[in-house]
Amino acid sequence: MSSEMNSNGAAEEGSAHIRTDFRTRDVVNQAIAAIPTLGLQKAAEFLSAMNVPPEVAIRALAYPVKRKH
Repeated sequence: MSSEMNSNGAAEEGSAHIRTDFRTRDVVNQAIAAIPTLGLQKAAEFLSAMNVPPEVAIRALAYPVKRKH
């Protein structure tokens, strides 16, 4: 088997990322969908209120190309 352990002890297959936090994914998707209506500031406030980690919120809102799908 070609799996290797990463620094967190989780097995990796190549560069694929297996998302396990579906709640955060859904909250981030809601915030991104609301940007055209509410604006970036309100979307960021929503993520903060929903306890999304700041590094995740910044990556998702400010650097969409770095977003993990």
